Amino acid sequence: ALTVRFITRRFIGDYDPTLEMIYRHVAVIDGEMVHFEILDTAGQEDSLQIEEKIKWGDGFAVVYSVTDRCSFDEVMRLCFLINHLHSSPKRSSGSEQPPVVIVGNKKDLQFDRMVSTEDGENLSKALKLPFYEIS
Repeated sequence: ALTVRFITRRFIGDYDPTLEMIYRHVAVIDGEMVHFEILDTAGQEDSLQIEEKIKWGDGFAVVYSVTDRCSFDEVMRLCFLINHLHSSPKRSSGSEQPPVVIVGNKKDLQFDRMVSTEDGENLSKALKLPFYEIS
């Protein structure tokens, strides 16, 4: 839903989170036209699939639901994998790490919350990554 909102500027309530999609989008950022290819994963991949998708990416939004503690618990592992796979000597893009941001989604569902804002902030500080909570 986050990806669809970014591309269409609308919230789509009938979004199926179990489908994996590649979205193509063009946006003007700082006066420059940028072409995006966004892989919206279904989040149900095995380890080899996750590694291939991480190798494919140039930047990452690691998104968890504030209503799902298990999704939050995956953030550190995914960030570690991103760092590990992109620092590999086999990568030709050099040693620069890709941009990564941690995003806590569904902040409007306060009564269903299982992950506090403070938990997200503490993890982002520990990993030295930007953090946002959104709806």
